[in-house]
Amino acid sequence: MQPWFPDAKLGIFVHWGIYAVKGVAESWSFFTGEVPYDEYMAQADGFTAARFDADEWGRVFAASGARYAVLTTKHHDGMALWDTAQGDLSVVKRTPAGRDLVTEYTEAMRRHGLKVGLYFSHLDWSHPDYATVRPADPDSYWADNRFTLPEAGREDPERWERFLTFHRAQLKELAERFQPDLFWFDGQWERDERQWRMKELRDELTAWAPQAVLNARMLGYGDYATPEQGVPISPPEGPWELCYTINDSWGFQHRDHNHKSLRWLIRTFAETIGAGGNLLLDVGPREDGTIIPEHVERLEGLGEWIGRHSDAIFGTVAGLPPGHHYGPSTLSADRRTLYLTLFDAPREVVAVRGLRNAVRSVSVVGTGEALAHRKVGGFDGHGVPGVLEITAPAALDPYATVLAVELDGELDLYRGAGHG
Repeated sequence: MQPWFPDAKLGIFVHWGIYAVKGVAESWSFFTGEVPYDEYMAQADGFTAARFDADEWGRVFAASGARYAVLTTKHHDGMALWDTAQGDLSVVKRTPAGRDLVTEYTEAMRRHGLKVGLYFSHLDWSHPDYATVRPADPDSYWADNRFTLPEAGREDPERWERFLTFHRAQLKELAERFQPDLFWFDGQWERDERQWRMKELRDELTAWAPQAVLNARMLGYGDYATPEQGVPISPPEGPWELCYTINDSWGFQHRDHNHKSLRWLIRTFAETIGAGGNLLLDVGPREDGTIIPEHVERLEGLGEWIGRHSDAIFGTVAGLPPGHHYGPSTLSADRRTLYLTLFDAPREVVAVRGLRNAVRSVSVVGTGEALAHRKVGGFDGHGVPGVLEITAPAALDPYATVLAVELDGELDLYRGAGHG
């Protein structure tokens, strides 16, 4: 695991492809039969990227406080956004855009100081050699779909080997041409590890792009977990990242106006980093490459909040376990400063339970307001600490207020059941 990743905290996910032309679900719309395959692929004729400004993307993403971005170089529909030499199914050869969009993206992200992530779908529902083998125990959901598996008894291992050659060749292009900081894989579920030969792929990727972090959709050979669309109640062990949409769609869908509020996105971000994860927040640009104003506004608003509270975000680790504070928290790398996030206005005090440390000071992050504090109760003779009571701040952040609690040493928590 590269050390930059756990401290990045925020990334921007970009789902962009021909599906934005009619605003249908990326790839899944033809897989489920919502849109006929030929009609779906005909959207290529309307994909122009006419107003795509990669530097504007970089400006907005950097303004959000993000440290990395991830672009869908190829979704399950097989349409590549770069100039691949492996066939002609790319926006360079098949759409009016007519140019390599991944090159523009990677160069702009680096100009704006962001790490470069590339999404790549292992599966390819457009490739003629993909639906040629079946896993040992195929999920019934996939078993009867012609894009996924051959009919029982009609497997063709030689064609599957041809697909793997194509799969590896595309990944080698992306790795060697763009030297990404991160590969974000998807679409692994329709085959087993043996069929994908994932250990072999891990070794190949390490040789082609040794600096690249790999997400966990490698069937046991990735670096970090990727839950979707909700902060996990019990966070995964090790590094992890929550991928999350601003509305209800990954790609652009003109009928989807159910945008989450800035307040809600800040809450989700604080809960995610408080549990030790990164937030990968998704935007779906229009076919012309512009990002809708509602998403730009939320990204910029999130960046303003992050800017006011950066000490409590970067250079921190997961904070208190549940039960000690009513809200998320983070802890400085030296474990001597505890940052408490308050979503709601406290009536009189903020309480922290189970803190064995003496407290040197408490202040409001961003304003510096000093807050009075005291210990209430406890059973010192039996090692049961009292409750830290902090006077509520006079001024609150409009979205979420953060308090810095300076400790007399490394965080020391009581996790017992009391004494009696």
